[in-house]
Amino acid sequence: MFNIDFSDLLAALALVFILEGLIPFLNPESIRKIFLAAAQMDNQTLRFLGVSSMLVGSIMLYIIR
Repeated sequence: MFNIDFSDLLAALALVFILEGLIPFLNPESIRKIFLAAAQMDNQTLRFLGVSSMLVGSIMLYIIR
């Protein structure tokens, strides 16, 4: 069904690192505020955000591939 090469996985991981580093590089003050806000959230909210992010990513991957 899916023919994913190991290099595709590494390329995706590299893109994650690039995108994750973009906000702290461009606006470090906003990332501090985001981390402080996340530290104030309860576990259920963080889990909901995490599963929502995974769901959106899975849908995007399904559409793209």
